[in-house]
Amino acid sequence: MKLIEIFQKWTSLQPLNEDEKRKLSMRFTVEYNYNSNHLEGNTLTYGQTELLLLFGKVSGEGHLKDFNDMKASEVSVKMMEEEAANKQVPLTQNFIRTLHQTLIREDYTEYRTLPNGVQTSYVIHAGQYKTRPNSVITRYGDRFEYASPQETPALMADLVSWYNEEEQKGNLSPVELAALFHYRYIRIHPFEDGNGRIARLMVNYILSRHGWPMIVVRSRFKQEYLDALHQTDLVVGTDPSDGAHANIKQIDKFLKYFENLVAKEIQTDIDFVSRKSEDVWWYDGEIISTRSKNTVRILRLMRENPSITYAKLTSMLGTNTSAVQKLIKRMVEKGYITRHDNGLWRVIATSIV
Repeated sequence: MKLIEIFQKWTSLQPLNEDEKRKLSMRFTVEYNYNSNHLEGNTLTYGQTELLLLFGKVSGEGHLKDFNDMKASEVSVKMMEEEAANKQVPLTQNFIRTLHQTLIREDYTEYRTLPNGVQTSYVIHAGQYKTRPNSVITRYGDRFEYASPQETPALMADLVSWYNEEEQKGNLSPVELAALFHYRYIRIHPFEDGNGRIARLMVNYILSRHGWPMIVVRSRFKQEYLDALHQTDLVVGTDPSDGAHANIKQIDKFLKYFENLVAKEIQTDIDFVSRKSEDVWWYDGEIISTRSKNTVRILRLMRENPSITYAKLTSMLGTNTSAVQKLIKRMVEKGYITRHDNGLWRVIATSIV
């Protein structure tokens, strides 16, 4: 099904009822923040992210910075949504820098060990454009340079002006506008850290601003994401200024990837609010698929009674204790459930019912 047809199907389901909106919002909160930060190396699990963002609690091991980054990410999402809702106000560089300030929180020092063993350090500035060059080593072994600190202010001014003008013209669809903004922004890489997270926030700013559902770039598909950018770089060329001024035809490879991503994410939203069954459970944007019907039965029983015992589960499922223990172990490993220190079960997988 083509993107526009999927979007039309989504709009035909509007307005959602309050319970559907609440559950969709909760799912997006966990999945967006988990995946966007996981793409950049955050170590919190899906379950830890849910517990932190939905219940304000900390559980398990993890770096303090990872917990703080996740909380700051959610604050940034809310800020982005509020700004996107104000359609009368054009995009500004100040908003992007403020969003970065919120995401990074404060200046911090990054320490690195060079190949010769010498340790070096530099400061990451929150809410300020970079003061030192940045680049990336691709998986093909090439060093890819982004815009220099000297070029960055002018290129960001160009980007914001272009966006506001293009939005007024209306020649590009919201999806095309979001994809091209993302690509141009990434080629500038205006900050010393957090560029990928800001790019994905800005994609959702653009989509939300134009009445489209917000999307999640899934970390399990990271290589597809990076490959689409890399293939587009080969077309556009290595000069940062060329990348920062790329046109919609030049980014065809990334656009195709992005359109498929948006279509898949909207279809996921449609399925989530439409497939109302006790047997349909979701985890990180996918319906849980299992050979054993007892998986969804366990999820229901644990949700209804978090203190349920293995003995009670065995009795209610009509099977043996060993089979229940093996199944629960697999469910814990997959992240569908977890158990608190007090013995209570917590169901992480979600259901619209």
